[in-house]
Amino acid sequence: MTPHKGAARKSAIVRKGAAAPTAEAFDMALSEKPRVGSVISVTGSHALVLLDEDKPVNDRASRPQLGAIMSIDAGPSIVLGLISAMSVPAPSLDSGVASLRIVEVELIGEFSKPTINAPARFRRGVSSYPTLDDAVHVATHDELAALFVVDGGSSVRVGVVKQDMQIPATVNVDEIFSRHCAIVGTTGAGKSCAMALLLKSVLRRFPSGHVVILDTHNEYSKSFGEQAVIFDPTNFTLPYWMLTFDELVEVLYPEKEHYAEEIGILADLIPAAKKKNLSAVAKPGKLRTDANALTVDTPAPYRLSDLLALIDKPIGSLERGQNTAPYKRLRNRIHSISQDSRYAFMFGSLTVQDNLTELLGQLFRVPVNDKPVSVVELGGLPSEVVQVVVSVVSRLAFEFGLWSNGAVPIALVCEDAHRYAPADPNEGFAPTRRSLARIAKEGRKTGVSLWISSQRPTELDPTVLSQCNTIFAMRLANQADQEALRAAVPDAATSLMSCLPSLGLGEAVAAGEGVPMPTRIRFDALEPNEIPRGVTASFSDGWSIEIEDDSFIERIVEQWRAQRMLIPEL
Repeated sequence: MTPHKGAARKSAIVRKGAAAPTAEAFDMALSEKPRVGSVISVTGSHALVLLDEDKPVNDRASRPQLGAIMSIDAGPSIVLGLISAMSVPAPSLDSGVASLRIVEVELIGEFSKPTINAPARFRRGVSSYPTLDDAVHVATHDELAALFVVDGGSSVRVGVVKQDMQIPATVNVDEIFSRHCAIVGTTGAGKSCAMALLLKSVLRRFPSGHVVILDTHNEYSKSFGEQAVIFDPTNFTLPYWMLTFDELVEVLYPEKEHYAEEIGILADLIPAAKKKNLSAVAKPGKLRTDANALTVDTPAPYRLSDLLALIDKPIGSLERGQNTAPYKRLRNRIHSISQDSRYAFMFGSLTVQDNLTELLGQLFRVPVNDKPVSVVELGGLPSEVVQVVVSVVSRLAFEFGLWSNGAVPIALVCEDAHRYAPADPNEGFAPTRRSLARIAKEGRKTGVSLWISSQRPTELDPTVLSQCNTIFAMRLANQADQEALRAAVPDAATSLMSCLPSLGLGEAVAAGEGVPMPTRIRFDALEPNEIPRGVTASFSDGWSIEIEDDSFIERIVEQWRAQRMLIPEL
């Protein structure tokens, strides 16, 4: 039996569940593989390997390399380890004396040897540790193929394994969604392309998914083609009455500490406005909302006209001697916001309807109707309200999953997550951070998956990052970001983090529950028309021509005042 045939038989056992060979045959196949060294030290999760002397027949491809996977016969199992470092601790000055060559191996899992009742299977963790002088081999192609294969019923291909480009890199759909996912990397490393590829690969296999993308830079409108519904400021509707009190206050008064009186008045009057409108929206045969149960946060419709009337009442009352200035300031603020065209998606409706059912159906794609993706473009919204929109959408996703008992699993994709869930509690909008953290901690129970993308792991809430049990780490040069990532990934993947500064475009270190084992992968390429593209100004093009149109700036001012983002004519 040749080494290739023995490894191939092992691969077939793992993949197809074929009849297992005897343990003796398994040991023989292992012994026929080329040996590269022996174990000289073992700690809890690491082993040191002393390499044998190079033989002239050994080519470069068969030598151990950084990140390569080694196999060690540990008796009842075959232990697999990842090369994390290589060194010559005492180089010899005499060319006639061989130098000691040491390889550090991080133990990551093991293949159980086959028995009469069970075939060989890979499992994470090590139950039988190697002993001193155990033989060490470089894992073969067939062993790697058997190692990286994932359950075919719930796995999809996303790229190739960097160690052997013939082996597909796959992800487990159930694990990567139920335990959340993070893609981190510096600007330009390919995070958006990786995100689009992952989602498209999953939706190709499961076309009835429900994905909501919070698109900070308006990049994904072309990536999903006919599979996506695009929500931009021209067609996105998020009624003000859906907002919690904190979210509404953030829209009206971002600097809350200076408007305590107005905020207190608003908290008293909103429940009254909701009760006033309750009978008008009641439908026969439906569950009626108890007026006494209405709170300032209940998602019940109410009219701005009713709220303004309640504010006007004390202003015009001659019996009350209290100061009416806070009421007037509150009224003016509500009126000015409601007339601002930038906030039309929230306050622009002429009528108030209880359309929560329709909005949830459109946003979360129920029914799918061959369009499983909702892309909410945040780039055209006022910066003052983007945090609120993210807070509302994430909160609605969690509540929808909670009250539906996870009947419709939803994936919420948050680009630039460090903006909305910052590590500094004094930054950002607290309700947004709480909503995302709640999904990260409890979303698995309600069928809501959180996918985040960020170029600054150090600025991201550690709670959110730590709950993402599958991480794709792309090129990162900042040392602090690398350290933050090391703290979030499993121990078996920490050594791979040293490769982050040298990763190429489209490459990533994949670690966590969604992949068979920590490894370096290269994502498959997207079609040119599917690549996420943000709007980036070209200085070389813009500075190569002279704008001679005298009305150019005038048109820009008109668009500015009208709050309509149009492409100016040059």
